[in-house]
Amino acid sequence: MEELVRYVSYNSMDVKYGTLFICKGTHFTAEYLKSAIKEGAFAYISEEKYDISDLKTERNIPYIIVNDMRKTMAYISDKYYNQVWDKLNLIGITGTKGKSTTTYFMKAILDDYLKDMKKPKSAVLSGIDNYDGVVNEESHLTTPETLDLHRHFNNAVKTDIEYLSMEVSSQALKYHRTLGVNFTVGCFLNIGEDHISEAEHCDFEDYFQSKLKLFNQCETACVNIDSDHVERVLYEAKKCKRVVTFGLNEKADIYGYNIATSGNSIVFNVRSDSFDEEFKINMPGLFNVSNALAAIAICYSLNIPLKNIHAGLKKAQVSGRMEVYTNLNKDLYVIVDYAHNKMSFESLFASMKREFPNKKITIVFGCPGKKALARRRELGDIAGKYSDHVFITEEDAGEEPLMKICQEIAEHVEEHECKCSIIPDRKEAIRQAIADADRDTVVLVTGKGRETRQKRGTKYIDTPSDVEYVQEFLKDK
Repeated sequence: MEELVRYVSYNSMDVKYGTLFICKGTHFTAEYLKSAIKEGAFAYISEEKYDISDLKTERNIPYIIVNDMRKTMAYISDKYYNQVWDKLNLIGITGTKGKSTTTYFMKAILDDYLKDMKKPKSAVLSGIDNYDGVVNEESHLTTPETLDLHRHFNNAVKTDIEYLSMEVSSQALKYHRTLGVNFTVGCFLNIGEDHISEAEHCDFEDYFQSKLKLFNQCETACVNIDSDHVERVLYEAKKCKRVVTFGLNEKADIYGYNIATSGNSIVFNVRSDSFDEEFKINMPGLFNVSNALAAIAICYSLNIPLKNIHAGLKKAQVSGRMEVYTNLNKDLYVIVDYAHNKMSFESLFASMKREFPNKKITIVFGCPGKKALARRRELGDIAGKYSDHVFITEEDAGEEPLMKICQEIAEHVEEHECKCSIIPDRKEAIRQAIADADRDTVVLVTGKGRETRQKRGTKYIDTPSDVEYVQEFLKDK
């Protein structure tokens, strides 16, 4: 007897009549499957058969056993949504740092262009927010799970959206979340050691290879010519029909030069085979020029008019990225940023030393539990080397003891004889950092930006954002 699949889900709380249920996840148990069947699931897919004999149902529950659930999810999602992604101009952006900023530079440019065309604004899927014309939410993952990803694509097409810019993480590429999807443009920003752990990538080579998979599924590749291992990146990019390079090297197709700061803005020139013009971004952080060049290269590939690139970059603001706040006297600067790995920390401190050359630096940060374990040494070392005072605090500790994480970071900070304070409560850590700062200090609050959740155990707990904390405590300075 055949039965129509009316819905597909892996969430036992998101089930309706006629659902094909996908059994996945580290913490999955038969109880979730039983709950899904009670709510209307008529069949399930799993890597193992579950004993549901105690479930009172008059129906036989058919099942399909597979040997790779991640690939299976990709194929099912693609089939269920009928390759809806093919109706979009998809921009996929990968790299160790800068994905969020580049993604939002793209959104600002595309939205300016689409406004001129009297069309709906573009969609975005990032580690900060997701917007697809129907859903507008804070994100949990850099790249959504496969089924959610295709649902976002479907929502965008249903609401007549034509462009979607998204971050593509190494985890998404390694575990097939984007398998079967073809990007109009794929952008490779940079590569550095990160996400090395038992739960992520076993070593740098695995991490790098995962990033390079992007070139298996895009028409045009945009590559940062200044990236480490660029020869290998460019070799893999040859799989694409077209390659456009960008960077601060004059050999780049999109070449940036004459970089200068002006207050919290940065101006720079860009030369290509068809233009040589000055551009401006209204956010601090000299490293953001590279992200802007990436966006210009992508737009060059998509034939977006220069006037919209200019306007979009000027208007672009990235929530939680290099947001500058001051007290009433304008003599204390606090910068909120998502910097959370070695590359982003190195870029952040280098930029601060250039933009605030005579200031002391205080930083508030933490590290996540059970992943990217090397960050504890790397971030502790960098912060200890360049800071005057380090406050170590909570940052998505998850299922690992918070104090254990903090103490491991502190060991590396203290190697540099830097003043170090462990304050597990993030709110209190930010309050104390601002309270202790004087007019000769710039305070950096990194890692969480405008995120409003902390992962504690297996749950995400609602909390105020770093921005809210900073704004509250600056009132008293």
